[in-house]
Amino acid sequence: MRVEFEHALVERQGKLARVTFRRPERLNAFHYPAVRDLDAIGRMLMADAEVRVVALQGEGRAFSTGIDLKDLADGHIDERYFSLWDTAVRHFEVMDKLVICLMHGFAVGGGLQLGLGCDIRISTPTSKFSLPAVKEGLIPGLGTLRLARYIGLGRAKSFTLWGDFMEADEALRIGLVDRLVSDANMQAEFDQYVDKTLAVASQGARFTKQCLSLMPDMDWQEAFDLYMDLQRKGLASDDFREAMTAYKANRPPQWN
Repeated sequence: MRVEFEHALVERQGKLARVTFRRPERLNAFHYPAVRDLDAIGRMLMADAEVRVVALQGEGRAFSTGIDLKDLADGHIDERYFSLWDTAVRHFEVMDKLVICLMHGFAVGGGLQLGLGCDIRISTPTSKFSLPAVKEGLIPGLGTLRLARYIGLGRAKSFTLWGDFMEADEALRIGLVDRLVSDANMQAEFDQYVDKTLAVASQGARFTKQCLSLMPDMDWQEAFDLYMDLQRKGLASDDFREAMTAYKANRPPQWN
């Protein structure tokens, strides 16, 4: 399946949906039409029961440089943009899929915010990261909610309040990204991580994502109740039965 949006492409390959942002002339910056595409893509993938893994990447020299500053300066972006933007990012954060992204080149502003909404972040050694919204007199979206969970509150404050760039080796060291792939062979190496994610995309893994995404905002009892509800569903799933069959047969499981 191949679905072309105005500023993005979705390619479905079995259980994998690959999303490519396609504004390379603007380093995949998001203006209002591109955000509408992202929201529509998120809704489409959330409704697709066959997809288990979503891979996000950008065409050209960057993952994304976030909000289109030209449109912002020209007055084409207002409050509606920011509401729709974080709604779109939330789709990927909570969808019943494992979401992995390749943040090559630049992951700046909204580009990094979107990465923070993904489950696994891959980058290249020359990638650069920043949340510079304060330099435009703005707030860096709900990166303010997610960032500290990955790198700690102290680092999150200095990173966002100064709006500086961070290099990939530092991003890896502090947990902002999870793995590095080479610049020369990034697509093939990224695809290896995509395949690794597909291999573990059981119902249990997707329930685990829900727990990790939702539980930080819950008290103990709410978290326990959610865990037990999802664990019961996992025990009743075809994936659990396949995992036990595969264990007895000493073979890798094949998720339906």
